[in-house]
Amino acid sequence: MKTRLYPRFIFLFSLLLTGVALAALPVGADAGATAFSLRGKAWLPAAGSITGTVTDANDGSPVAYATVSLYTAAAELVNGTLTDEAGRFTVTDVADGTYRVEITFLGYEKISVPDVTVAGGKATAIGNVTLGASAELLEEVTVTGQRALIEEKVDRLVYNAEQDQLSKGGDASDVLRRVPLLQVDLEGNVSLRGNSNIRVLINNKPSTIIASSVADAMKMIPADQIKSVEVITSPSAKYDAEGSGGIINIITKKNSLAGYFLNVDTGVGLRGSNLGLNGSYRKGKFGLTLGGFGRAFYNDAETSLLQQFTDSRSEQFGQASDNGMFGRYNLGLDYDITDRQFLSGGIRFGLRNFNRDQLQTTSVYANEQPLSTFLRDIESERTGNSIDLNLDYLFVIKPGRELSVSTLYSTTDENTNFVSSNLDGRETVLSRLQNLNNSNNEEITLQTDYIHPIGETQIVEAGAKGILRQVNSDFRYLSAEGQDPFSADGLRPAGQLDYGQDIVAAYGAYTLSLPGEMTVKAGLRYEQTRIQATQNLETIEIPDYANLVPSLNLSKRVGESTTVKAAYSRRIQRPWLRQLNPNVNLENTQNIEVGNPLLRPELTDNYELGYSSMVGKTYLNLSLFGRNTSNAINEVRTPIDSLEGTLLTTYENIGKEQAVGINAFLNLYLTNRWTVNGGFDVDYARLEGQVTGADGISVTQTNAGLNYGGRLMSQLKLNHGWSAQAFTFMRGRRVQLQGSRGGFGMYALGVSKEFNEGRGTIGLSAENFAGRGWTLRSELETPNFTQVREDLLLNRNIKLTFSYKFGELEADRARRKTRGVSNDDLMGGGDDNGGGGAAAAPTQTRRAAARRSAAPAPTKSDKKKNE
Repeated sequence: MKTRLYPRFIFLFSLLLTGVALAALPVGADAGATAFSLRGKAWLPAAGSITGTVTDANDGSPVAYATVSLYTAAAELVNGTLTDEAGRFTVTDVADGTYRVEITFLGYEKISVPDVTVAGGKATAIGNVTLGASAELLEEVTVTGQRALIEEKVDRLVYNAEQDQLSKGGDASDVLRRVPLLQVDLEGNVSLRGNSNIRVLINNKPSTIIASSVADAMKMIPADQIKSVEVITSPSAKYDAEGSGGIINIITKKNSLAGYFLNVDTGVGLRGSNLGLNGSYRKGKFGLTLGGFGRAFYNDAETSLLQQFTDSRSEQFGQASDNGMFGRYNLGLDYDITDRQFLSGGIRFGLRNFNRDQLQTTSVYANEQPLSTFLRDIESERTGNSIDLNLDYLFVIKPGRELSVSTLYSTTDENTNFVSSNLDGRETVLSRLQNLNNSNNEEITLQTDYIHPIGETQIVEAGAKGILRQVNSDFRYLSAEGQDPFSADGLRPAGQLDYGQDIVAAYGAYTLSLPGEMTVKAGLRYEQTRIQATQNLETIEIPDYANLVPSLNLSKRVGESTTVKAAYSRRIQRPWLRQLNPNVNLENTQNIEVGNPLLRPELTDNYELGYSSMVGKTYLNLSLFGRNTSNAINEVRTPIDSLEGTLLTTYENIGKEQAVGINAFLNLYLTNRWTVNGGFDVDYARLEGQVTGADGISVTQTNAGLNYGGRLMSQLKLNHGWSAQAFTFMRGRRVQLQGSRGGFGMYALGVSKEFNEGRGTIGLSAENFAGRGWTLRSELETPNFTQVREDLLLNRNIKLTFSYKFGELEADRARRKTRGVSNDDLMGGGDDNGGGGAAAAPTQTRRAAARRSAAPAPTKSDKKKNE
């Protein structure tokens, strides 16, 4: 790492720790604080409080933002509050007496806890209260022991991938195609509401492998190990400002029960095979998790490319064979230092090896006269590995008041190479060209966060963070005649890029619960970025920049079953490694690619209005959104005058990008065994930027149009452990500055059978079985060229999957399941089902234990009350 931490971050970090240390003093000085209170307010009657935690009866997860109402014996409403994201609540300023506590939340049965007594101005803990599904829903729908496939929370949408059987045996991109609001193309590139500039996190933590290529990173995550996917369209100030389109947080499966556990997942199909092992052990204060996954894939593809210029054109056709392997392995440890201090750490290792062998025929014409025809064999490979190390510390000062310190080191090495052989008519090698492009992306993060509740209606959060990034790319060309050894090629470009990026951030956030079941979450984040870059040892002048990033989320419950929301957030999108890399890629001589290290970040303002309601047995969600981006980063293609029929593709800050759209999805419970869910996304996008005109002068070009997509899924539970599922997905064309990228669709059918009391599952599914494959058509048009490209992906597939669970687990679930250290400004998160990151969910269980240690466990009489 060639950069050093800012002194100003050291100052911010130290200032925050000092403030928190002072704030924590009352923990060890309660007697003094009480004496001060008595001296200053001895004339006031003592006021007590009522505390507790609300969880889901099916899986023990916290129920956030449930309404807690306090009634007297005469049924008079006295006070109330909402549960926080961990499901906990505190009703303060309660006079001595006997009360009834009533807890309600959309989709759950109302629970009343009678005879709650407050005496002597002390706190009364009612322990954990569980909410079961509402009687209206259970009248025809049995949901015991199973989450809904899609859930909506105050600031995010959650897709519970564990309920999706068709994605088993695939990778993360197969899961993301099923998630509302997301679109995934045939290459695995992910976008949110049509915006591909997103922040993707794994268990609330980033990784340099994602910074290199989101599509490749998704292939390294097995679908079988994904617990849920969180889509955060309007992140609060606690989150990194990175990701103009929003945040996608992938939560992987973890075991938080005492005992040992081992899960085996395997599958084989026409397009790939996989094997995964995931195990854990927990005893007392110590926990261990480990896992490994490997996936091999194989496929064929065909590509045709037509490029028309003013007085020339080129035609190209290629047939390719793809194969590769991806692996991901992790080890995690956690330890309870005390009942309020927790330490966790982990390591994750990933590797990838992608190979393509393509036979390509190209014909070039000038003034409609044949100029040249050549045959090339191109062998390309992308190999690499990544390592993520994390160490996290959590101090629960008192229930609800927490300090966390998190560190992360992440590094990715990547080699993107190709060998191109020019062939004659008999496919004899005439000459060869080799490109070697080795790159490294390294990142160090240090972060601290503090949470402080004020009474029962307010929460204040603050934090500071430093990120040190270093990107290095070294590229060169070698050439050879025939089968001779390679030697340095002095006619083609070579060079080196060293790109250092340091980010210092601080934030403050405030949450207020108002009467009328309304919640306000506001925040402000400051980020300063410094860039030090050299290309071929010469300094690149890129100015530093600073940003203030506000956010506002409003939510109001209307009646028993309807919620309306409004949100605003500002987001930053910094350029990715691929966009910065100045390596001149000549793999396709008619479409040369090169990055741009001078790219500046883009800035996006996001607006959203949301409506959700439970109508009978149908859950409906509607969202209107708007997006305004300045300095937008886009691909730009221009002709190369010296090379007939050739385009140069690079990245530029084009100018403006605006979009307005609507999302809709629903969950429909047809019977107690049959559910259907689906939705659609439509937005109108307008892009405006500078491109090179026919005379070589830059001109303003605009493009606008509709982007659309939709999905539909149906699940049917049968007798004796059998189930069936169907899924279809359609993505329409995507508007680009210089044209459009075509759409495609997918569909699948599958059946599965559980055996041995649910420990084992075997499944069979078929995808795109009625045709040979899908063709993706892209069209670009400018004043001086047009390009039409068609990619045929042969993705017909049949696969067989098998999984089995081994182990003996103790019933320690209530203690072990809830939030984790929330490294949220670096990563996504939410209810933090996945918690601690690269390793297991170490701290997610510790935080829950500490919170509950302040209150006695519910007695048998308490449980009867809840029942």
